[in-house]
Amino acid sequence: MSFKSEVSGLLHIAGEKKGLLTVASVFSFFSSLLQLVPFVAVYKIVEELLNHAQSPEGADKELILYWGGVAFIACIGALVALYIGGMCSHIAAFNILYQLRVRLAEHVAKVPMGYHTNTTTGELKKIIEVSVEKIEKFIAHQLPDIVSAVMIPILLMGYLFWLDWRLALVLLIPIGFGFWLQTRMFTSVRGQTAYRGFQYAVEEMNATGVEYVRAMPAVKIFGVTAESFLTFKQSVAKYRDISLKITDLCKTPYSLFFVVVSSLFTFIVPVGILLGNGHSGSQSFAITFILFLIIAPSLSVPLLKLMHAGSGMREIVEGNKRIEAIFSEAMVTEPVSPQVPTAHDIAFKQVSFAYETKESKDFKPVLNGIHFVARAGEMTALVGPSGGGKSTIANLLLRFWDVQEGDITIGGVPIREMGTEKLMDTVSFVFQDVHLFYDTIEANIRMGNTTASNEEVIAAAKTACCHEFIEKLAYGYDTKIGEGGTYLSGGEAQRIAIARALLKNAPILVLDEATAYADAGNEKKIQRGLAELVKGKTVLIIAHRLSTIRAADQILVVKRGEIAERGTHDELRKLNGLYEQMWQAHISAASWRLGAKDNSPAHAVAAKEGSG
Repeated sequence: MSFKSEVSGLLHIAGEKKGLLTVASVFSFFSSLLQLVPFVAVYKIVEELLNHAQSPEGADKELILYWGGVAFIACIGALVALYIGGMCSHIAAFNILYQLRVRLAEHVAKVPMGYHTNTTTGELKKIIEVSVEKIEKFIAHQLPDIVSAVMIPILLMGYLFWLDWRLALVLLIPIGFGFWLQTRMFTSVRGQTAYRGFQYAVEEMNATGVEYVRAMPAVKIFGVTAESFLTFKQSVAKYRDISLKITDLCKTPYSLFFVVVSSLFTFIVPVGILLGNGHSGSQSFAITFILFLIIAPSLSVPLLKLMHAGSGMREIVEGNKRIEAIFSEAMVTEPVSPQVPTAHDIAFKQVSFAYETKESKDFKPVLNGIHFVARAGEMTALVGPSGGGKSTIANLLLRFWDVQEGDITIGGVPIREMGTEKLMDTVSFVFQDVHLFYDTIEANIRMGNTTASNEEVIAAAKTACCHEFIEKLAYGYDTKIGEGGTYLSGGEAQRIAIARALLKNAPILVLDEATAYADAGNEKKIQRGLAELVKGKTVLIIAHRLSTIRAADQILVVKRGEIAERGTHDELRKLNGLYEQMWQAHISAASWRLGAKDNSPAHAVAAKEGSG
């Protein structure tokens, strides 16, 4: 993609507020035009003074005052026009930024979970915050600046050509050389590659920085420093190296451009002296030459402004490419006419799935021919060794990914034909690792049903056995969770999540072992909350503690992406297969004691039977 087409992408974004930006550009143009007036005034005043150099008292004082007043008014007008243009461009920029961030957030929420698996949090944070903010710089500052920086030199050069085309032509040589340097640097393959690498380095540094902060408990326990945290250290070193590379790349063209543009009068002086020799005694040429010497340095200001605008443009363009890359990610497809199931049984029909496509070198099947029916109003449990595919089955039900083969239906309706919104209304999910938002406890519970009354929120909290501890907090349900607020224990957070699911009251419930990290006291309270939550619902539970699913209507033993065994607890034990091995290991683990001499399954069963 060429630099020109990349810039056109930015202009397309700016076009969302075309009216405001047009007004901003018009006022920037008028500001540029008015900034030219003082130079005309200077010329008229100098001309009048030189015409009466022999007798200064003969100079037309009214004419001098008139042009002085015109120059003053023009300066005030230029400032007012610049202010109005700046306000319009800023209003447009902040509106565009708001819409762009909302669109990005909505799009990111609708792409498959595979995108989030392969994209770091720091990278997304950098794009949504920093890259979008750079576009504000382009719209609010650089667009008006570019209009001003382009129009002022054009108008001044036009005026100078009108005064003396030969001297003006001399000025075009250094100006043209300077712009050639700029263009060559920004459009070169080396320059584009360097700035692209800079963006990647910033994203990587953000990602490892976020990881370092999130891992602070482990950092403190193991005495890990920023110096010894290799991924962070390496990413910072990479950022340093690419920054130095860009500096090395830019130093020569920038230095040359700055020197040439800041020294325009040095090109005028020898040519002016040479031409002056041919105008001996010509007062008119002397006035023109003096005016060129005054105006030439003034040309440097807008030209240097263009240089700074150009230096930031490459970074802005690269950031915009990251934004466009997010928008180019395919969203989960939505049906044209969403279907609504009348029943709530779940069916997996010969489902096969892999996180990578078959064409990928990393292709590895995760599920192969999964086939089962979870009947409405019953509990179906998924058990098996870690990494067997249990969580993938649950995630596929929520369309975090779409299956490559087979079909998943709810009440006979394929979930692809339901529409994401209806699917999310139909299914509640209580994760093992609960995520609570930085908001009030009430807001976190109310996420399950934003239209619920306060009484319904409290009723859900009571059923989930969390009302009591909430009431003991300083601000009750208005207590904020997280940094700046209060931190909840794992068991308390799980009960908030259960209250949220209770308030949602969806007919299908997916549980990812909600008691896995709870202590004995909290586990009992969570189990009471879950007992209320599962009543009358189609329940799919991922079980780690086999004792919690003994009463399940159907147990599926998942191993290496396939269903190895299925049946009730008693039926599976009689098979004397994988489930029985897991059950014996579960009993052994439950009876294990630190320092015990015999922790074998047989000993555990004997101990259990003996105690019974």
